[in-house]
Amino acid sequence: MAKIKQRLITMVLGKVTRELAGEVFNPAVIKSSPVYYKSAVPRQVIVGQQNFTIAGQNVTFHLRGYQPDVLLIQTTIEVEDIFHKSIFALEKQSYEHSLRILKEYGGDLLFSEEYSVFAVTNYEGDPEQFFSHQDVIASLLKSEEMLQLDPQEIEYTQSSRIKYSNNDLSIIDWDGAFLFDPNDDIEEDLELLTLANLQLLRYRILDHQLDGRLERMVEMVHNIPVGGSLKGKDLTERLKETMEIRMVSISELQRLERDIKLIGDWYSARFYELAATKFKIEDWRKSIRGKLESLEDTYTVVVENFTVSAKHRAEWIQIILFFILQVGWFALLVIEFLYFTRGH
Repeated sequence: MAKIKQRLITMVLGKVTRELAGEVFNPAVIKSSPVYYKSAVPRQVIVGQQNFTIAGQNVTFHLRGYQPDVLLIQTTIEVEDIFHKSIFALEKQSYEHSLRILKEYGGDLLFSEEYSVFAVTNYEGDPEQFFSHQDVIASLLKSEEMLQLDPQEIEYTQSSRIKYSNNDLSIIDWDGAFLFDPNDDIEEDLELLTLANLQLLRYRILDHQLDGRLERMVEMVHNIPVGGSLKGKDLTERLKETMEIRMVSISELQRLERDIKLIGDWYSARFYELAATKFKIEDWRKSIRGKLESLEDTYTVVVENFTVSAKHRAEWIQIILFFILQVGWFALLVIEFLYFTRGH
């Protein structure tokens, strides 16, 4: 019997100030999926790697990215016992190095996501044999090193699972996932977990951007003088800016959904859906759509204000011109009257 393989895999995704470029990374896909799977999901580019010593091991931190500006820092650490609480310290050190790298690339820790994968592979039998460590499994997934979890919470944590074959199992939670696979076929699962974290990060960034845009639009509305309007140039610039962020936001909002829909009802889609549910992706989607609607409403208020003000100005100009015209006609009549009376 081959030795059971146990690994801690950490990943950090963050928005950086550098534009990322490199050779396209092609992850291995073994589980059944459509032929267009690789072209459907967002591609990573290879940015580089760095090495650090953790717990006496030389660990390679692989740097990959989603263009133009989301950096992924991923590392794999072989361990003797994934179910030992010493994993928490190992995980902490890995994240410290990853976040340091992210800062080097100009990353903002406010816009970053951390996620741990605990992989158990090359075993014989079913994965339920490892449930004797269910308390540690739940603690690692919840990032609860010191607190003793309630049995109901442990049971709830293990309920978020998916199986592909008889002897594999994936348990997915907010902070991490346990992947059990006798054939060491976890590459696709890792990629899907990365994509779910990428989507969550993009939603958080969009949500923050929309907050800023809404504040600026509201401020612009408040600064419009009573009975007045913005200058045409200012209005045009602001409306152009608003339309651009709205179009970009909608495009960004739909990109991953469109890509994932191409996978259909295959294992990949079901796995991704489970991760997206845990990450509250739908709640973020609703929040962003609500803010997009608010942005559009504010946009409409500004347009209507400008239109009404312009209409009023036009009406007043019409009235003044009409008045001038009437005065002119009256003056002409007076002149003609005087001309004729003097002539007689």
